[in-house]
Amino acid sequence: MGRNTRKRRMPLATKAIAGVAALALGGGGLVWANFYASAHEENSPDNRTKSNAARQIATIDCPDVGQQLSDVPERARGEVDGELASMDQQITDAYQRLVTTRQAQAGDAQYVQNAILGPLKDRRKVLIDRIKLEIDRAGGKAPGNLDELAPCSGRPADQPQPTDGQNGGGQGQDNGQGQGDGQGQGDGQGQGEGQTPNDNGNGAAGPFAEDFIDINDVPPNARDLPNGLAANGRSGSRGSFTTKCGVNENKLYNSDNIIVAPGVANGAHHMHDYVGNQSNSSLSSDDDLVVAETSCQNQGDKSSYFWPVLRVQDGTQEFDAADQGGGAEGNVGRILQAEEAQLRFVGNKRSKVVAIPKLMRIITGDAKAFTNGLKNANTSYSCTGFEDRQSTDKYVLCPEGSRLVRTSNFQSCWDGQNTDSANHRDHVAFVQADGSCPNGFKAIPQLQVRLVYDVPTPTIENGQVKNPYAVDSFPEQLHKPITDHNDFINVMDESLMNKVVRCINQGKKCT
Repeated sequence: MGRNTRKRRMPLATKAIAGVAALALGGGGLVWANFYASAHEENSPDNRTKSNAARQIATIDCPDVGQQLSDVPERARGEVDGELASMDQQITDAYQRLVTTRQAQAGDAQYVQNAILGPLKDRRKVLIDRIKLEIDRAGGKAPGNLDELAPCSGRPADQPQPTDGQNGGGQGQDNGQGQGDGQGQGDGQGQGEGQTPNDNGNGAAGPFAEDFIDINDVPPNARDLPNGLAANGRSGSRGSFTTKCGVNENKLYNSDNIIVAPGVANGAHHMHDYVGNQSNSSLSSDDDLVVAETSCQNQGDKSSYFWPVLRVQDGTQEFDAADQGGGAEGNVGRILQAEEAQLRFVGNKRSKVVAIPKLMRIITGDAKAFTNGLKNANTSYSCTGFEDRQSTDKYVLCPEGSRLVRTSNFQSCWDGQNTDSANHRDHVAFVQADGSCPNGFKAIPQLQVRLVYDVPTPTIENGQVKNPYAVDSFPEQLHKPITDHNDFINVMDESLMNKVVRCINQGKKCT
């Protein structure tokens, strides 16, 4: 099949930034080297102070407006999703301006605030006003606090700097009211200067040495997130159903997100692997999904299973090295194809399960968890032979002979009415501590995705990681492992879904 090449709508903001991205390309990856270029200019105490202050602002932290929109009338959702996608583009543009103006920042302590964050606040406010208007026109009522979400802030570095060889500053917000934009084309300073030493070709967009941990140092049977990974099926419905859909041998890739940004090209700002449904793009309608081809062995399963690709930052020039969603947005290196992709549905600890509605959308994890926080983070990394040890906030280093395991367990409670929700989360929920669903929710089969990769183990020397692997991410999320996530659209036919439910409720193991 190959990667998706259908013509898709490209927002004006995306077109505008494409020219800037082209200027910033070097060696196939976006030259984020300017992030630290000012550190090399002068060694006077004054200049060192200025450059250190500038280097502290590592990325842009913006409140997630979409997660606050729990009640958007159905007929306004398309327009609102489009505005939210434009808001994501604004952040991407602002982050690009941040990393291509480091020299200007070194000479002006207020540069980030005045030239980047201030304009971003103004532009976000315009889109927020549009969202409120669209909701009101459709007969809904927008949350009263949306205007408070317009300001963004600069987030200080919390990782070793490529040229320092030692730890940088801690996490935290800047002192100013964050605002910013990124529509600006930059002032040309610091562009095209080549890659910073030891930046793995991504120009300091991560990951960093402190993003990795030896699997032996991960405590067994412990995670620090509220959404556990334990299988649900223990007593209530103990069966399972495994669907075999391959590992994306067809190399179907795109940087769309049909769930969050339908109709918008590059709505994800990172590349996805797709298995199952072979017609998933931003342009796909429900009818397109239903009649599509599938990579699943059981042709009754046309569901779409998709996740961000994993890459090794080894200098490889992938097909998307100059593209939005790929190298032009800091996602560089060789795309890894999983050796195994296990897609398994299991039951509920306390009750029988009901069928997953056709065309139900579920997202697990949070692509913006680095700036949003851990509330919705829900993926983990481990190694074969060590799967009692699961790490979500660190990538793991596996010993020789062990392979990387990447796991996502989806929400398994449904509100009984909706196949999606305005923020793409409220229609589903995780089980409670005792394994039951929240009041008003029904247990559905829980999708568990287990991906296994043969990944060269990165090396860490003098506080720097060489040839790391990393999940694709929004540029401003710095390839943090906490941003990993997984997506599912149920397109099983009725007879197959009934089989899934029957197998699980009868305690059988089916394929």
